[in-house]
Amino acid sequence: MKRDYRRWYSPRLHRDMELLIFGHAGAKVLMFPTRDGRFWEYETLNIVASLAPKVQAGQLQLYCIEGLARETFYDVGRHPADRIRRHAAYEEYILNEVLPLMASTNSHDCTIAMGCSLGAFQAASIALRHPHLFRKLVAFSGRYDLSMKVECFDDLFDGYYDDEIYFHTPTHFLPGLQCGWRLDKLRRLDIILTIGTEDPFLDNNHHLSHLLGQKHVSHQLHVWDGRAHRAGAWRRMAALYV
Repeated sequence: MKRDYRRWYSPRLHRDMELLIFGHAGAKVLMFPTRDGRFWEYETLNIVASLAPKVQAGQLQLYCIEGLARETFYDVGRHPADRIRRHAAYEEYILNEVLPLMASTNSHDCTIAMGCSLGAFQAASIALRHPHLFRKLVAFSGRYDLSMKVECFDDLFDGYYDDEIYFHTPTHFLPGLQCGWRLDKLRRLDIILTIGTEDPFLDNNHHLSHLLGQKHVSHQLHVWDGRAHRAGAWRRMAALYV
């Protein structure tokens, strides 16, 4: 399998950013890591290996990027307003640096946003906010409202709320979304969500599914037995759904 390492200085984030590319052709998969993951996480978790048959066959090309969680949502030293602003800058980095790189590397017309746990939130947020840039969203074990507290998962904004949080949170902005053009693009997305019956974000996934249904956005919500918020389940999910 072809493996390509890239690094460059991001003028939007004012720091070096790294990523790994696996494969030579096929639909482009933008892969967001978990909270503690780095750009190499999906390789070490063997999720890349679970996709290897499709990658080697030229069906998929994987772009494993940094998640920047410790500079955004999990940087407790920053004010919550600065956390979400840093995330917005991270989104600008993806839109204006990573996606153009992907387009210049691979001309395939399908781009997939994919992630696990916090990466699922990041994938859903960017794909649902910019649905014209993606053909598919695949999100495993996600929490789609980072202001909610569930089990050991805290409100990542410490009670703070503003428009940036609203517009980056799928379960917040979807109910008020009225733009016909954006809704039309959303309805063309292939959306796959997965969650386990014992996972902490089960109710939140059902809520997101309900909101998508209210907007007549077709999607699949796959509920797995037990606790699926773990690498072993994600490997099996990736082989099935990506």
